[in-house]
Formats: sequence, C-alpha cells, structure tokens
Amino acid sequence: MSTAPQNAHGQGISHATDHSKVPEKIQEAAPASLERKLPENVHPTGDSTHNSDSTNVSHAKGGGEASIVPQKLQEKLPESVEKAVPNAIHDTRDEGGLHRKQH
Repeated sequence: MSTAPQNAHGQGISHATDHSKVPEKIQEAAPASLERKLPENVHPTGDSTHNSDSTNVSHAKGGGEASIVPQKLQEKLPESVEKAVPNAIHDTRDEGGLHRKQH
C-alpha cells in the first residue's frame, strides 16, 4: 500500500485494511467515501456503516412485501439498486428520479 499523502477527499492512499480485489492505482485515485461503500469482501475497510446501503435487508415497503422481486434477491441488492427499480415492481417509497409522479 502506498504511503503518499492524501487530499481532503482521502485520495492518494488506499483505505483497505486487508487484501483488496480493487487494483491499487484505483484505490489510490478513489475518494475514501467510495472505497467505504464497496462490499467488505471486495475491498475491506473495516467501515460497517456502508453496509446499510447494501445487503441482508429489503428496502421495499412491508419488509419486501411490496415487491415482485424474490425476497432473497431483495436482501442481496444494494439499496441504491432497489431504489432504481420502478415502484410498480419494487416499491421503496422513493418518488425521485424514475419514480417522479407524471403530471
């Protein structure tokens, strides 16, 4: 791992705490916030707060009942992916972007 100084965004060094599957040059160029959002099994940073955006929970209404997506798949998808699916298929109560009400 590099010992180069980092900037205000955490770029310039890797924030991995163990072996990462991400190439070192990409680790060094990526902002620390992005590194921490990667799954621990891909790029371990020891930051468990990013897991709230990812797995083991459905973000659809009713714990997944408001979705036609299989429950196990819902639990493995990052929240950002779940929210990208139209509410007619997987209702996360998100009304921005694709989910904007048409007038």
